[in-house]
Amino acid sequence: MLLRAYASGIFPMAERADSSDVFWVEPRRRGILPLDGFHLPRSLAKVLKQQRFRFTVDQAFGDVLAGCAEPVPGRSETWINPLIHDAYLALHERGQAHSVEAWTADGELAGGLYGVRLGRAFFGESMFTRVRDASKACLAALVVRLRLGGFVLLDTQFLTEHLAGFGAIEIPAKDYRARLAAALVGSGDFFVDDEGLGPKAGPSGNRIVQLLSQTS
Repeated sequence: MLLRAYASGIFPMAERADSSDVFWVEPRRRGILPLDGFHLPRSLAKVLKQQRFRFTVDQAFGDVLAGCAEPVPGRSETWINPLIHDAYLALHERGQAHSVEAWTADGELAGGLYGVRLGRAFFGESMFTRVRDASKACLAALVVRLRLGGFVLLDTQFLTEHLAGFGAIEIPAKDYRARLAAALVGSGDFFVDDEGLGPKAGPSGNRIVQLLSQTS
């Protein structure tokens, strides 16, 4: 059901963490982050060059999902209820939902993000951070992975001021559906191994900056 929903341009949310059901959302104006228009802020480029984080994919999906449900300043409630939690774990087990993780030098999970892969589209769901700049760094790592893997659509659902700082834009639902239809043709390679580190190891911070600076 979830995969059919994404292919149709809708996605689920819950009112609260203790909600017993979900509702389906189809924004009239959709947030997307054009992969060829990603903006790498200088401050984030500096963080990446300092190699503060080590990046992986799908090494701690459950922990990332739990982290995204944690209360944060300005947000005491989460839309990730047990139905959402279990559904995305099931999608992950099927190889359709993925996480990007950032780790500290001490091996602690600093932050991460997760979303759903379908065709050449990636639907970003949520991100969290426990160490400053970790989620931003994960977003940059995700964009690099999607570019290298031949993806053409990064769906952010809504446009926020935070995402706009990275180049995200808002488009009408009609235009989004056209982009989605094109993205569902073919298949992106989420596990592209750019540096020979293994399919579930992320590129280094220096490599991320190098690749993003080519068009950022």
